[in-house]
Amino acid sequence: MRPTVRVLPDAAAVQRAAAEEFAARTEAAARAGGAAFVALSGGSTPRGLHALLADPAGPFRARVPWERLHVFWGDERCVPPDHPDSNYRMARETLLDHAPVPPGQVHRMAGDDPDPARAADCYARELREACERHGRLDGGWPRFDLVLLGMGADGHTASLFPGTDAVHETARPVVAVWVAKLGAHRITLTPPVLNRADTVLFLVTGSDKAETLAAVLEGPAQPDVLPSQIVQPAAGAAFWLVDTAAGARLGVHPGR
Repeated sequence: MRPTVRVLPDAAAVQRAAAEEFAARTEAAARAGGAAFVALSGGSTPRGLHALLADPAGPFRARVPWERLHVFWGDERCVPPDHPDSNYRMARETLLDHAPVPPGQVHRMAGDDPDPARAADCYARELREACERHGRLDGGWPRFDLVLLGMGADGHTASLFPGTDAVHETARPVVAVWVAKLGAHRITLTPPVLNRADTVLFLVTGSDKAETLAAVLEGPAQPDVLPSQIVQPAAGAAFWLVDTAAGARLGVHPGR
């Protein structure tokens, strides 16, 4: 199934469209199955999305089923939860501290574990157990209602980086990956989990992403070079919300 691509005027419009999708998808999931399972992303773009969702005076807060929401992460840096680079910290400060998600339904990756592989295995167990309790297993694999992703200028998404084995992982839902160019470990969900999601939502902004985005969406398949290409939900839907700067090299028209 080909992804849906929307080119929007600016980053604020991307964030607002993402907030609408987040509210609609989680609302529908909770109504249908009693809970909504989401995986958050890191980076700067989700900050604005989080602010829109948490704003008590905004149009989205009342629509999100916060008490039925189970919050996970697509990836995490191997840092303590209060570190400035922590994806968990960013989400806590911009969203979770301001929205009534029960603490027991916030599932952070233990980036502070000195053994990243152990942290990945523990997260895989926690994810599977939570999904099993709520009927969110698909052939033994966790199934998210909504996964939020970004894309780096090098084509990576989550912590699936070019040239890493994690891009072709087929046996484990969560792995630790050594990213040589960063000189650091990361913990990440793997393609079999991402591709079982009901909805995957990519948020991409900035002119530095334009050439890569065009290659990912319109170029030949080369996931070892452009790992974002590996994310193709088998039965779900993929949406790319991009601003005009990021979409400048695409063969699409704004508003598609």
